[in-house]
Amino acid sequence: MNWGYKPPAWLLGEHVQTIYPAIIASKIYPKQVWQRQRILTDDQDFIDLDWSSGARQQSTLCVLFHGLEGSSSSHYSVAFSSHMQTVGVGICIPHFRGCSGEINHGPRAYHSGDYEEIDWILENIKTQFLGEIWAVGVSLGGNALLRWAQERGDSAQKIVKGVASICAPLDLSQSGKKIGLGVNHYLYERRFLKTMKHKAREKIKQYPGLFNYQNVERSQSLFDFDNHFTAPLHGFKNTEEYWRICSAKPHMKNIKLPHLVVNALNDPFIPPESLPNREEFNNLGIQINTKYGGHVGFAYAPNSGNLNPLPTLISSWMKS
Repeated sequence: MNWGYKPPAWLLGEHVQTIYPAIIASKIYPKQVWQRQRILTDDQDFIDLDWSSGARQQSTLCVLFHGLEGSSSSHYSVAFSSHMQTVGVGICIPHFRGCSGEINHGPRAYHSGDYEEIDWILENIKTQFLGEIWAVGVSLGGNALLRWAQERGDSAQKIVKGVASICAPLDLSQSGKKIGLGVNHYLYERRFLKTMKHKAREKIKQYPGLFNYQNVERSQSLFDFDNHFTAPLHGFKNTEEYWRICSAKPHMKNIKLPHLVVNALNDPFIPPESLPNREEFNNLGIQINTKYGGHVGFAYAPNSGNLNPLPTLISSWMKS
């Protein structure tokens, strides 16, 4: 599948291509109207799903799993919702726990390899929607979605027609280290840590003693935060074990349904050398590595007034 992306001439550099789309989305897209559904989990918690208007009446549904600290209001969510509705595809955006605007109830959060959570969510959506379902994951959500497809194997086809990942860190160790280097720490890592620490403070109020709060508060990197919060809350010994077990890259050939993997080679979070090569895919997989785009950027060229390239690519792939 051929897809070329070229940014506007003035949109130079990986950081501008990453940050500009996140700023411009709220200015160029109308406010999305979501129909929120809260579903109760087996462990006495909840997950919030946001459905586009009339989504259940469409013949095709796109389920979009957001990235780290994302939600249905993230720039890519807004762009996908706007585009999919224009092409007659419903969209549903599940929120990982704690990401829907309200801290979740259980003694856990979410993580990059949360395939059991994705399985539960997709099974639930399948009971509500009778048409074709396609699943898309962005960044963290993309890695987790691929891990779900890898673990589910042949039976994944009973739930969805195909899966796509966008700008996913498929080698969590290499990407986790890169986001903490140089300017990345100041532009991105500190911003993530701010909201994640806030949620950790809310969680320790719910469950005193659940984790070492002082170590979490002192964390200056995602590596440290994962070591003191994400890993212990989700059954991993430490960050190294968490990142190793949850990385999708070593298991690409285990995916038994059509899958599309899109990455930009100038993504500030993801080293190009960390991406799988073509030999690591099976014949059901399509890999697209673009020269430009940043991290989930891809503002439209030559007119930078929309963020349609990614959702257009995904809807075209679904049709093909």
